[in-house]
Amino acid sequence: MRWQTTAVLAIVLLALSAFYYVYEIRLGPERERAEGRKGRVFEVEPRDVNELGLRRGGETVRLRRDGDGWQMVEPVKARGERGPIEEVLTAVATAKMDREIAAAPPSLAEFGLDKPAAEITLVLKDARQLGLVLGARNPTGVWVYARARDKPAVFVVSESVLRDATRPPADFRDRTVLAFDRKDVTALDIVTRDETLAVEAADGKWRLTRPAALPADTETVADFLDKLQAARVREFVAESPPSLGPFGLERPLRVTIHTGKDKERAAKSLLLGGLDAAKKGVYAQRPGEPTVLLLAEEVWTAVPRTVAAVRNRVVVEFDRDKITRLEIESPKGAVTLLREQNRWRIAAPESLPADQVEVGAILFKLRELRAQAFLSEDAGGVPRYLARPEVRVTLTEEGAPGPRTLLLAPSPERRGGAPSAYAALAGRGPVVLVDAKALGELGRPLDALRDRILLSGLEPKDVKRIRIQRSGKSLLLERRGDAEWTVVEPGKGPAKSAAVDDLLYTLRALKWKERARGGDEPARYGLDAPAMEVGLFRADGTEIATVIVGKREAERAWVKTKAAPAVYAVDPKQIGELPKIPEDFQG
Repeated sequence: MRWQTTAVLAIVLLALSAFYYVYEIRLGPERERAEGRKGRVFEVEPRDVNELGLRRGGETVRLRRDGDGWQMVEPVKARGERGPIEEVLTAVATAKMDREIAAAPPSLAEFGLDKPAAEITLVLKDARQLGLVLGARNPTGVWVYARARDKPAVFVVSESVLRDATRPPADFRDRTVLAFDRKDVTALDIVTRDETLAVEAADGKWRLTRPAALPADTETVADFLDKLQAARVREFVAESPPSLGPFGLERPLRVTIHTGKDKERAAKSLLLGGLDAAKKGVYAQRPGEPTVLLLAEEVWTAVPRTVAAVRNRVVVEFDRDKITRLEIESPKGAVTLLREQNRWRIAAPESLPADQVEVGAILFKLRELRAQAFLSEDAGGVPRYLARPEVRVTLTEEGAPGPRTLLLAPSPERRGGAPSAYAALAGRGPVVLVDAKALGELGRPLDALRDRILLSGLEPKDVKRIRIQRSGKSLLLERRGDAEWTVVEPGKGPAKSAAVDDLLYTLRALKWKERARGGDEPARYGLDAPAMEVGLFRADGTEIATVIVGKREAERAWVKTKAAPAVYAVDPKQIGELPKIPEDFQG
C-alpha cells in the first residue's frame, strides 16, 4: 500500500472519530434531552423552577425554593416537605400534551376551563412565569382538558397532573417534629408543671443534673430521643386558634433538645399538651409557631416526666466479661463459682464443672435487674430494710477496687399487683424495690448451677467400641475408619452406622434434672435389673463410660454411670424408645 493511500485512510479515520466525538459525546446528551422534551407543555426543567403555585377554587398554595429545601408561603408560612413538592413539580414541568382538541374553541365551558379545577404557576429563576390551566376530565377519565395560560389552544394531559395539583396543603408541609441528629445531642431539659429535669451527656453516658445529681438511665433517654427524632406530624390541627385551652397547651410540658457545645450550642423546643383519646395522639406546638400539631401518643408516653423515670434504675452495673468470681448465698445453700480460661467452674461446696448457660443466665439477670422504686439514696436504709437478707450475691470484677455484694430480701409491698423485694449493694445503697422473682432467679442451688450433662466431655469420635446389653442379649460394635461401624458379636457383619451415631449423640446429650435420694437402693430405681446398659471404649480397650438405664416412669427415667454411685433422673424423651438388640443395629 502506498503512503498516499495510508494517509487518506488515516484522515478518514480521524474525521470519523471527530464526528463520533462531537455527535455522540458532545451533542448526545443534549439530543437526548431534546428528545425527552418532545410533546411537553413547557420546555423547562424542574431545577429551573424557583416557585410553584397551585390555585384550586378559593384556595392557593405557594411553595418557594429555599436553598436545598422548600418553604410554604401560602396558605401558611411553614417548612416544606421536599419529597412531595418535587414530585408535583416534576409532574407539572414534564407534563406532555397528548393531543390538541381545539386550536381556538368558541367556548371554554364545555372543557371545564371557564371555572378551572386548578391553575398552576411556575416562577423560573429568571423571573419568567409559566402557567397551566386544568379543566374537566374527558369522558374516559384518563385525560384532563388543559391550556397554557394566555394561549387559546385546548389540549389534554394525563389525569395524574390534576391529581398532583389538587393534593391538600398538608401534603406539602414538613412533618418532621424536631429536626436534629441524635449523635449531636448534648443535653435535654424537660419542664413539667411540677419540676424541671435536666440531663447532660458525659463520657458516653447520661447524667441527671437537676433537681439532683444522679446517674441517668441511658436506655430511657436514648429511647425518648429516638422516638422524638423519628416522630412525624400526624395532623396539622389548627392555625392560630383563638384559644389553646382545648388542646391542653395553655400550660404545656416543654421539651428542649440541646446540640453542640460552647459557641456551637443550639436548642430546639417542643410543647406538649393534652391527649386525644379518640385519635390516639397528643397535641403539640413548636415555640414561636402558631400551628397546633397532633403527634403519635407514643411520643407523650416516652417522655420521662419524673426523677424516678429518668434516673438510672440499674441495680448493679458491671462488665460481664470481667467478672472472675461469683458467690451466691440463699436458703438453698452457698455456691462459689470461678471463671478460669473463660469457663466457669464450681469451687465450693465441692469442685465441680459448672453449667455455662445457667451461670450466664444469672449474670444476665443481675445485669438486667431494675429498680421499681427508690426507698433510700444511700446505705443508711440498708439496716432497716435488709438487716436479714435472704439472698446475697457477691461479684468480683477484674480491675474493680473490691468485691460488691447485692443483698435481697422479701418485701410486703406490691408493684403492679405483683410481689416485690428489697435490694441494695451492701455498704453503699441505694435501697430499692425490685421484682420478687429475683429472689428465686438469683438464689440458685448447687444442682441448678452444676454441669448436669451425664457424660460431660464425651466426644463421639473417641469411641471405638460399644457394648450394648438388653433383655439378656449382648451386642458388640466396632468402628472402622471414621464413620463406618461393624457388628463384631454376635456374628460379624455391617452395622447401621446412622443408628450407632444416633445412640452416641443421644448419650452425649443426656442431661439429668434431679439426683435421687437413697441411690444405694438400686431396686427402687430399676437398676438391679437394668433395661439397658451401654459401655463405651477407646481403641486400646480402656473404658470411657458405661451408662445404665433403669426404671422408666411418666416424667422421668432413672440412669447412672457404672463408675459412680449417684442415680439421676432424666427426661424420658431424651432417651426415646430403647433399641432392639441386635435388629436395630444390624446392616
